[in-house]
Amino acid sequence: MNQVLIVIGDASETLDTLYPYYRLQEDGFIPVVAAPEAQRYQMVMHEVRPGWTITKEWEGYQLEATISFRDVDPDDYLGVFFSGGRAPEYLRDDPDLIRITQNFFRVNKPIASVCHGVEIAARAGCVSGRRMATVAKCRFDLEVCGGIYVNEPCVVDGNLVSGRTYHDNGLYLGPWIKLLKEARQQRHRSPAASLDRHAVLADSSVR
Repeated sequence: MNQVLIVIGDASETLDTLYPYYRLQEDGFIPVVAAPEAQRYQMVMHEVRPGWTITKEWEGYQLEATISFRDVDPDDYLGVFFSGGRAPEYLRDDPDLIRITQNFFRVNKPIASVCHGVEIAARAGCVSGRRMATVAKCRFDLEVCGGIYVNEPCVVDGNLVSGRTYHDNGLYLGPWIKLLKEARQQRHRSPAASLDRHAVLADSSVR
């Protein structure tokens, strides 16, 4: 199993999203883009221009989501990536995305988050006591939900890797990819254990 989930929506940041999308493929992983519906989404480009005090936004590339949140089975994926941009502001209340997020945190799969992506993990109740990097304007979202804000380009807290913005892409994606490689090797070494874990999760979901 080489699939890794990438969570997006309209107004996901282009560089936040496309860098991991292609970086995963370089190491033999299959990025699967998930969104509220399986359709094409409009990404954006964000930058604080000289003389501006807020972020300016332009249209970026479009990206096809091949699966909706409601159809995602987290057991089919090695890890998950929460992209930034404005999308997390409205994605975070999706009950299926909350379910997915909580599952990845509960079973300690490799998780990466950049910029506003923290809003999803925070809304899902998964950041309490966790050290994370995020864009400064989302510091409140993290801390009000019990997380610990760290102003660094790469923060690794167990299975959770985070960066502040796309400017940190070259620094935090590598450690996350390393965790994914370790998870892939572990799954290949222990197929029986993997099947047992799936059985336990399936049984617990029935209850």
